[in-house]
Amino acid sequence: MLRVADHYAGTDTGRQRRANEDSLLARSPLFVVADGMGGAQAGEVASQIAVDSFRRGLDDASQPESALATLALEANSRIHELSHSNAEQAGMGTTLTAVYVGDQEVAIAHVGDSRAYCLRDGELLRLTDDHSLVDELMRQGRLTPEEAVEHPQRSVITRALGPEGTVEVDTRTFRARAGDVYLLCSDGLTTMLAEEQIADVLRTYPRLRDAGEALIAAANEAGGRDNITVVLLRLEEVSAGSLQPADGDGPHEHATMLGVPAVAPPVARRQPRRPHTTATRGPAAARRRKRLRRAGALAGVLVVLGVIGSGAYLFLQSVYFIGTNNRGLVTLYQGVPFQLPGNLSLYSSRYVSGVGASTLTTQRRQTLLDHSLRSEANAAGLLRSLELGQLE
Repeated sequence: MLRVADHYAGTDTGRQRRANEDSLLARSPLFVVADGMGGAQAGEVASQIAVDSFRRGLDDASQPESALATLALEANSRIHELSHSNAEQAGMGTTLTAVYVGDQEVAIAHVGDSRAYCLRDGELLRLTDDHSLVDELMRQGRLTPEEAVEHPQRSVITRALGPEGTVEVDTRTFRARAGDVYLLCSDGLTTMLAEEQIADVLRTYPRLRDAGEALIAAANEAGGRDNITVVLLRLEEVSAGSLQPADGDGPHEHATMLGVPAVAPPVARRQPRRPHTTATRGPAAARRRKRLRRAGALAGVLVVLGVIGSGAYLFLQSVYFIGTNNRGLVTLYQGVPFQLPGNLSLYSSRYVSGVGASTLTTQRRQTLLDHSLRSEANAAGLLRSLELGQLE
């Protein structure tokens, strides 16, 4: 069976936008990217509603395509209703690309012009079709890919969540493999970089965090005309039967076999004690008891260390802090802000915001970037408020 071995999630405002209307969710095995439209206020609201609709996960993971489509339709209804009840958010909408990783397959739900890709054996495979005017014209043979790049209406999308009461959601299931790298991104990446450029970056940087940061940097260097969101995940194979005993060798039988050399056979203990063997067998028995005591003490120590290690792992998984990455962007980290000898970090990047630390006031940097340990909800909420300009 397959599982997510590693993932990266990052978003950047870009060089020509004042606000970030993209939202994302990266909570294995579910990953979502949404690109809002309708103005600074409305676009952010629409994309966040879309992402929030997926936070509870799938109601029926046995039918992931149907479950993903249901969540997308729920998001569409919520966005549509809000846009009709609030004049400031009238006409808002959002794209949506969602991926769910199952045991052997990846299910996809898609609306709009955000995209999903798979890098397999060095080749980049596109898994979604853009619901945009230029892509419709290309599919009809009325426009070439070269013409589409410079088309004046290349940003016009033909399908999104929110503008209409109902929407058609594209779904598909893709047979996955161990080693696959999946990319979800907003069009802020794909309008700046050609697919071959994206593939080159993914092939150049095997570490997902490095690849994600490089993609965002390259899109900005190419002009950064829109918000840029990148989510990457790599799959690995885990054997469901690797921890199971072989046929005919159950746990009880295995334990019995391992224990045989540790004690004398019962028949030997039932034999009558003979005086002339007492002196010779006494030291051997004492040595055997001493070895058993040492083995027991060692086992006890290993158990204690295992408990401590498990507790430390659970603690590192439950705490978060806010800092900056190597590009100076405010970043959400999971773990504690310490590094062990050998360059081993006790933390990992979980979300890269589009806000540069240099844009913050001195007081805000001191209070926000002090590496205080926080809950996931608290840290993520602070970052979201920062991106929306709502932090007091």
